[in-house]
Amino acid sequence: MIEFILNNQKIRTNEAEGMPLVDFIRYKQNLKGTKIGCREGDCGACTVLAGELIDDKISYKSITSCITPLKFAAGKHIVTVDGLNSDEIGSVQQHIHEHGATQCGFCTPGFVMSLTGFSLSTKKADYSDALSAVAGNICRCTGYKSIEKAIFDISEELKSKPEKDNIAWLIKNDYLPEYFIEIPERIKNLKNEISNKENGIVVGGGTDLYVQKADCLLENKIKTIKYISSKEKITQKDNLITLSALTTVTDIIESEIISNLFPKLAKQLLLISSEQIRNTATIGGNIVNASPIGDMSIILLALNSNLIIKNSSNIERTILLKDFHTGYKTFDLKEGELIENITFEIPNLDFKFNFEKVSKRKHLDIASVNSSILIIYKNNIIKDVHISGGGLAATPKYFEKTREFLINKEINKENILKAAEIIQAETSPISDVRGTTEYKKLLLRQLFYAHFIEIFSIDI
Repeated sequence: MIEFILNNQKIRTNEAEGMPLVDFIRYKQNLKGTKIGCREGDCGACTVLAGELIDDKISYKSITSCITPLKFAAGKHIVTVDGLNSDEIGSVQQHIHEHGATQCGFCTPGFVMSLTGFSLSTKKADYSDALSAVAGNICRCTGYKSIEKAIFDISEELKSKPEKDNIAWLIKNDYLPEYFIEIPERIKNLKNEISNKENGIVVGGGTDLYVQKADCLLENKIKTIKYISSKEKITQKDNLITLSALTTVTDIIESEIISNLFPKLAKQLLLISSEQIRNTATIGGNIVNASPIGDMSIILLALNSNLIIKNSSNIERTILLKDFHTGYKTFDLKEGELIENITFEIPNLDFKFNFEKVSKRKHLDIASVNSSILIIYKNNIIKDVHISGGGLAATPKYFEKTREFLINKEINKENILKAAEIIQAETSPISDVRGTTEYKKLLLRQLFYAHFIEIFSIDI
């Protein structure tokens, strides 16, 4: 039995826990405002908000309900566009109406939900952040300019929102209905004891599994990993950083620990997916998905990460991420085992990190080639380096020979050019829809150069 609050209604259901949330909303609750477009989390028409109780307050995130299992709604407040109804038209809808920012209307509920999620953010309102909030919402009619004008007005209006007690302000200014005030207490009273002992398909965020195997998941039990609060997902003890396998990309972007170590990473992570997917996708799922171009796998490879793996008897083992992937979509995970944590060490010397990606679209697209690098150096001499690349082999690639060459080398143009020759010889990518062998090798070389240009401003 799954309990959650859907808009202003308490839900208690024994429907199939693997059912996509959008189907429960539309076909079991008859709330047709939430639309079904791509069923791949790409168009944003099915966007809803998922509210999680943290420190007696609800933290809301936008998610794509087409690739979210019903079970993941347990203990949360799920908000659809229907749940924003009140006596007067809401402020988000009003601004969209004033600028003629809707035509056929199919995408509009998704835009409304993403912008409502933006209004609930505790960060100071900013136009660029508001645009990022709807980056996962696609419109075929308007050309976007009218939508951008509405978003600008919304972001300007939200600058008056106080940092504290923002729910009351949003209700007063017609962004939310009054029932939102009562949600924290109602969430506390839900019975959120979900057993994880049953056999079932393990789902992290579901953002790829529900694209590939939605029908299969519908017919099976969904096994969720033990719940961990957002504050516990990323921790630091001395020079060791530990990430829970359930850590989302948004958790990483919002982490003070990570931003202090890698100040540019948050901006770089905006390249890898829409906000709805970043709010849901887990790094454990990204690793086990075993895609040769998984962005988070490529980043974690360059951090020389370890995987902490546990089995059903709670027996633990550790393996380097670079040794985990054994072939295309295969990996070193035995029956009953799960990745519990990912760890990496903070270097004792000066270090720099960088991530680069080339795809057909700059944002929200699968990489043709991506690459990360961690350079540890002293007095302009490389003491250690870890380099990774995706889209180049059957597995995420770790460049061992290039690493061996660069250790104890001076950081200069001559050594970088020599290393570029080695890194290209270290892989033999196959031609596919994302590019030929020659094109991918060219991209790899250029991304390798880009690391040193970005980090050290070297003219190559």
